[in-house]
Amino acid sequence: MLGIISLQGLTRELSLYLESQVRVGLLGSGVGLSLVLGFGAAYACYYLSVIAKRPQLVAGGEALCRFLKQHCPAVTETYYPTVWCWEGRAQTLLRPFITVKPHVHYHNELIKTADGGQISLDWFSNDDDNTRYPDADTRPTILILPGLTGTSRESYILHMIKHSEALGYRCVVFNNRGVAGENLLTPRTYCAANTEDLETVIQHVNTLYPEAPLMAAGVSMGGMLLLNYLGKTGRQTPLQGAAVFSAGWEVFESATLLEKPLNWILFNYYLTTCLQASIMRHRSVLEKQFNIDYVMKAKSIREFDTRFTSVMFGYPTNDHYYTDASPCHRVKSIEIPVLCLNAVDDVFSPGHGEFLYV
Repeated sequence: MLGIISLQGLTRELSLYLESQVRVGLLGSGVGLSLVLGFGAAYACYYLSVIAKRPQLVAGGEALCRFLKQHCPAVTETYYPTVWCWEGRAQTLLRPFITVKPHVHYHNELIKTADGGQISLDWFSNDDDNTRYPDADTRPTILILPGLTGTSRESYILHMIKHSEALGYRCVVFNNRGVAGENLLTPRTYCAANTEDLETVIQHVNTLYPEAPLMAAGVSMGGMLLLNYLGKTGRQTPLQGAAVFSAGWEVFESATLLEKPLNWILFNYYLTTCLQASIMRHRSVLEKQFNIDYVMKAKSIREFDTRFTSVMFGYPTNDHYYTDASPCHRVKSIEIPVLCLNAVDDVFSPGHGEFLYV
């Protein structure tokens, strides 16, 4: 026993001695500082040569391209992502912890649909001290479409509204059926391909303010829905312009990227559980037509869509749904000015996906 204790003590003393020698050797000789400086220089070179890039501007015509360069100079400037957090997945994961939620006072409106359902709209009227557009009848209106499971309470939606407020605009957020706390009245939710609810909302808003310019902005799946709507309607839309952020242009490509092991762990499974949670909130309505237990066993968004979404909207297979939901097939039919913004390393939309059919 004494021998073991002595051996343990000797080992500990040797470990402390070696640690002190390494510390003294590195810092005392300047080797440690050299390593830090060398690593910093290498990181800076990599960041400036590989990460910091000018946006790739793709426009359907020279007129729009000139307009963007004149009024939005950022499209011609080098973009420098956050130096210590430039990777797309890291930014996506970190955002909820470092962003604040500005206060926005909404008033809610429930509108009826042709099938007996209801849609929840959250309005920000921007009536207080609006010197830019004091007349509510002609005040520009922005229709905002959140992402896959998002609502008007998401931080990115709130910030969009605050920026719009500064410009004097009125905003209305289109919450997909059943996600914003309202009851689901019929066994139908939403998808990226079916634009009937969006058409109902646009017609409703335009009827309320026929003299006000109407524009729209969509994020992620909301952007996909908006693009599909614009591709279907062409010039037959009250919208005068639109902006789309982080849309998945080719759904097969997006689904495949999200099913890679790390992306599945970080994003895919979580979003699947969010979709399933929404289904469970309305189980009493949905289980009349769908096998909810089977839907709840889905482990990915693709499995969820195969078992639920594609079935709900009458597609023969999920592949048919994904083809119909991909905006890349309709982008050439859009007839109004649209600005689309995608990150090359967007985990939900691979950098090559948006150019497959453009």
